[in-house]
Parts: sequence; structure tokens; C-alpha cells
Amino acid sequence: MVFLVLGIVLWSVVHLSVRLTPGVRQALIERVGHFPYQGLFSLPLILALVGMVAGWKAVGPGEPYYVLEEARLISMVLMALAACLFIASNAPTDIKRVVRHPQLVSVVLWSFAHLYSNGDARSLVLFGGLAFWAMLEIFVINRAEGDWKQPAPVGALKTTVSVAIGLLVFAVLLFIHPWLAGVALI
Repeated sequence: MVFLVLGIVLWSVVHLSVRLTPGVRQALIERVGHFPYQGLFSLPLILALVGMVAGWKAVGPGEPYYVLEEARLISMVLMALAACLFIASNAPTDIKRVVRHPQLVSVVLWSFAHLYSNGDARSLVLFGGLAFWAMLEIFVINRAEGDWKQPAPVGALKTTVSVAIGLLVFAVLLFIHPWLAGVALI
């Protein structure tokens, strides 16, 4: 459990440092350059992911809470929404006119979907920790950036394409989930 918690903490600290210490980030970029900075920024994130995966595998599943039978359907709907929001974060879409931080909201939905359908301690720590990080990140970004300025509309076609790609990504994730997580969903 220690590696799992340390991985989540490292992930959170590295991501939050961008907003909480902007001067340090800018000084590093000026000193080493943009692309080397991105590499340096990625190293602790890779270490965090390794810690989360190693911690996840080291902790056996338990049952700290009850999972409802409806959890599977609700989780699937949340995951489809999460995939669509994740794709929308890097695509021209009107979804960004409704959701200020689609990628972080997708992490929250992804986390809740997994919390809702998994009844073990390691899920509570991993998905609960990542949901907490994403919500904290949204708060920190909103505070740093101030009032939200909605982007200009891009139209229904681009939004529909973005949603279609998101649903395709969701379908692929359903198919490969047994190889990624060891659990068949379909």
C-alpha cells in the first residue's frame, strides 16, 4: 500500500507544482529549454505511475464496502462520458463551452466509475486518491486563472466527431481491459 500511496502523492505534487510554483517552472524552462524541461517533468510522473502499478499489484483485494448490482451499468456510462471528455480536452468541440476542464473531469468520472464498481481497499486508495487530486487540481487552476472565458463555438459537426472518437476509445478500452487490468468487462 505504501508504494500506491507514494505514487499518488508524487503524481499529485508534480502536477500541482506547475500552478503552485510557476516561477520555478519558468526558471527551469529558461535554463534547460522547453523540451528538456518536459523530459525532466515526465521522469517523476513515470516513477509515480510505476509506484502506483507496483503498489496496486502488491496489495491484495479486500472488501471495505458493498458494491451494488447496478454498479456495472452506472460505471459503464461514467466511463463512456469520461472517454468523451478526455478526447474533448484536446479536440475542437463545444463540450469545452460547458466543461472548463474536460480532462480533469474525465479523471474524476473515471475514478468514480471504478470506485463504484470495485469494493476493495486498493481501489479506494488509487481511484479515491486520483479523484481527490483531479478535484484539487481543478480548484488550483481555477484560482490561478481567475474567471472562466468560454471558448468560441466550433459547431455540432466537430463536437459530434469528438464524441464519436471518445465512444470509439471507450469501446477499445472495454475490449483491451482484460489485458490492461486483468478484468474482463464484456
